[in-house]
Amino acid sequence: MPGGIRPRFGVWAVVYGSWGPFGHPDDPVDASWERNKRLVVEADRLGFDSTLIAQHVVNPFGDELDQLETWTSAAALAALTDRIEIIAAIKPYLVHPVVLAKQALQIEEISGGRFGLNLVNAWFKPELHRAGIPFAEHDERYAYGREWITVVRGLLTGERVSFHGKYFHVEDYQLRPVSRTRTRPALYVGGESEPARALVADTADVWFLNGQPRREVERLIADVAARPGTGPGVRFGLSAFVVARETDAEAEAELAALWELAEAGKARWEALVADADPKAVMFQTFAKYPHIGTNGGTAAGLVGSYDTVARRIREWTGLGIETFMLQFQPFETEMRRFAEHVLPRVRESAPQAF
Repeated sequence: MPGGIRPRFGVWAVVYGSWGPFGHPDDPVDASWERNKRLVVEADRLGFDSTLIAQHVVNPFGDELDQLETWTSAAALAALTDRIEIIAAIKPYLVHPVVLAKQALQIEEISGGRFGLNLVNAWFKPELHRAGIPFAEHDERYAYGREWITVVRGLLTGERVSFHGKYFHVEDYQLRPVSRTRTRPALYVGGESEPARALVADTADVWFLNGQPRREVERLIADVAARPGTGPGVRFGLSAFVVARETDAEAEAELAALWELAEAGKARWEALVADADPKAVMFQTFAKYPHIGTNGGTAAGLVGSYDTVARRIREWTGLGIETFMLQFQPFETEMRRFAEHVLPRVRESAPQAF
């Protein structure tokens, strides 16, 4: 594998009920615990390395729709799986860092060291506004998040923490037990704005990037890698929606069918965008690169024959991408297809790495 990277493959838990266009005949909108449990347990069995449980309190596609709760589900999945990493997203404004650090350490113990925390900056304004929680300006949210993760990171490693900042005042706090298998749970950070990149350089183990063309990802990685504060261990992840078939033509035909469904349901997407922070770089990027799926989806280019998708994954690893967080539709069917046809092709290219 180029660069000696062993690629890791994850799946997004279906917290909204679907990651593709609503209305797919073989993919009913279902965000239930039972479905997510079956999906992640099967992903564990199929050999996927991680699952990401995005965090919302209400479904941003419509509050009449179900929404899976992230942290209770993460704890349950940690107990039900054997090897897959459980990554739970967190929006700092929703939970105090002392409380969140304790929850994270408990899931770390339940999982036996298979837990990751994904720090994300809130972008969905109604979720906070309607609960009476102030939705601060973009850069202030990152300043808040920086203090928040500083407290959490210290507590996760077992330090006795005293911290006095603009937003948090913590005095002589220490948590037990800490991880029994490593220094602390892994820290994933999302966001691509200037404050986000600075936070990644200073705090992240893995930076999650949205799916977008190679030249843009290459530019972002180079920017963070060149920052003086970037630790030597910072790694890179990419979100992608996969459409893989026997031939490129079959994959493109399936993508065209998904676009038809997306066009029929575009009102939901437009309503979501209207409720998003316009300063969120993620949505500025999405406007440049039309895609199926969330977080860049098909803009990452994992559409084509099994050989084409495997080749493009190898190209991404050559750029430095280690973790691929994947979406599919219908999710379960296409997840199995990827495990059967694409994973072996990737792994055969570098058998010594697996």
